[in-house]
Amino acid sequence: MKRLTRAAAAAVLACSLALSGAAAATASAPEEAAAPATPFALPAPTGPHPVGSTVLPLVDRSRTDPWVPAADGRRLMVTVHYPAARPGAGPRAPYATREEARRLAEGLGAGAAIPAEVLAATRTHSRSDVRPAPGRHPLVLLSPGFSVSRWTLTHLAEDLASRGYVVASVDHAYESFGTTLPSGETLGCVACTALDEEGVPGSVVTTTRAADMRFVLDRLTGPAPVWRYARTIDARRIGMAGHSIGGASAATTMVADRRVDAGIDMDGAFWEELPPEGLRGRPFLMLGTHDSVHLPGGEDTSWDRTWPALDGWKRWLTVAGATHATFTDFPLVERHFGLPAPDLAADRAVALTRAYVAAFLDRHLRGAPGRLLDGPSPKNPEVHFQNP
Repeated sequence: MKRLTRAAAAAVLACSLALSGAAAATASAPEEAAAPATPFALPAPTGPHPVGSTVLPLVDRSRTDPWVPAADGRRLMVTVHYPAARPGAGPRAPYATREEARRLAEGLGAGAAIPAEVLAATRTHSRSDVRPAPGRHPLVLLSPGFSVSRWTLTHLAEDLASRGYVVASVDHAYESFGTTLPSGETLGCVACTALDEEGVPGSVVTTTRAADMRFVLDRLTGPAPVWRYARTIDARRIGMAGHSIGGASAATTMVADRRVDAGIDMDGAFWEELPPEGLRGRPFLMLGTHDSVHLPGGEDTSWDRTWPALDGWKRWLTVAGATHATFTDFPLVERHFGLPAPDLAADRAVALTRAYVAAFLDRHLRGAPGRLLDGPSPKNPEVHFQNP
């Protein structure tokens, strides 16, 4: 794959909810059918800690934004989820702005099926700007799929925080349908047009995101951190996970930054070859769909090409019944708004994503001896271990 067209973005890099199930449901729904008027709650986190969150607007003025060179530096919006000191304190953290929700629903062809005010009001389980739990915690970076926002990974971010991780979810400027800045301005997806109409290769996205993540690490773990509770981060234990092109960016970031100790690609095509030295022995998990795309020998040949170049601990897992969107919040959105859903139920999608991502991070950032990644489990028959 040399460049990322709009069709490829919809089918491979954006969420499969996008131009298939949601749009079809909108077109075929009876006129009298109405979308739910009340929001839903994300599944409760499974770890022992309550969860705090804060939003950090960052600007890297040392770089020119590749999509809007006239912009004042490279803008990032970062949500930090973290284990909180006590439950129930502080206001409940918002899910998304109404404008972000509107632009996402419309960008995915589901504007009539997903009212923006209802999606934006999705109930989270984190409290804004509360005090963190004592101690130092591993850091996990999260990067979303192309054209979608950081909040589409909220159920995973909250769950990891409840298990004792600090999680930094990043919106990359001009690469989502809508990213709202503190000023109230909402940035659009300039990159969508650049990739589709101007022939810009997808590797520009992954290399740009790698630079974004290096900057985020500098601002969270460097000598002058922007987050007042940055002392709770253990900078010796850092992982990165992402969905779609965000997952491919995890590998690119690890090549560029030795501080990232472990990486996870959730159903994303790799846009760059790994260097001859691979990831210098660092562990990597590929977690994808059990279909013609991400099985060994599948349509996405980048997984077969990348597998032998992964030179440390590694696993290639596929999930039966999953679609590209399974590893995000979208199965919950589909269920709530009555959209066509994949074979894998939303609750199972959430449970499996949380379990295998956490097992990998626990093993490689905490040295936990869990056996979930040792081989197939009768409790999770949907998950298949591949060994090309």
